[in-house]
Amino acid sequence: MMPLAFLPNLGTTELMVVAFVSLLVFGNRLPSVMRSLGKSVTEFKKGVSGIEDDLDNAVNADTAKKTTTPEV
Repeated sequence: MMPLAFLPNLGTTELMVVAFVSLLVFGNRLPSVMRSLGKSVTEFKKGVSGIEDDLDNAVNADTAKKTTTPEV
């Protein structure tokens, strides 16, 4: 398991404790919290994908413009 920067040695026991505490804190609201978290991650990925597409289009348009201009 790869260590995280803020949790250097997060093992199975620690993950179980975190899951148990989250169940105690959120209770029956946990499914709706996870659903909204999933939607926000999806929207973030769509935004990043849109930015990547814009950058790719700009780079491709720039290289296409350079190849189509005749040299004198």
